[in-house]
Amino acid sequence: MSSNHIYSGLKQLGQKSEIPESPEAAELERVPNPQDDARYAVRFTAPEFTSLCPMTGQPDFAHIVIDYIPSKWLVESKSLKLYLTSFRNHGAFHEDCTVSIGRRLTEFLEPEWLRIGGYWYPRGGIPIDVFYQTGPAPTGVWIPDQGVPAYRGRG
Repeated sequence: MSSNHIYSGLKQLGQKSEIPESPEAAELERVPNPQDDARYAVRFTAPEFTSLCPMTGQPDFAHIVIDYIPSKWLVESKSLKLYLTSFRNHGAFHEDCTVSIGRRLTEFLEPEWLRIGGYWYPRGGIPIDVFYQTGPAPTGVWIPDQGVPAYRGRG
């Protein structure tokens, strides 16, 4: 199967794309995993994730780390970027944002395993870190530490 055929159904890759109005309106896209006979981990890091506080409308900032072991599908990275960017105008608590991303990716990709760490910068002087995963960490696949330090200015 040619690589052009694999990517022919994608609507966003290589095209001008607008930021979706909401996470619900964002369209995730996926491609077949060309290494589906190998177990390996994929990591996406979004160190400048933003959403809105649902109470004040003020921006909230997070460092998001997504790790997954793919099965048949890989998430297309531009669609993931647009999905994550769609939270910029979305009002939700830190827990809701983090877990919603993890659940949507799990439902969409059906990975062998997925985890997400949402490392949120302080609101009211308290950083809130949120973690979600689909089950115990797998054996036989290198899953590195997410590498985000406990809050000390996050840097």
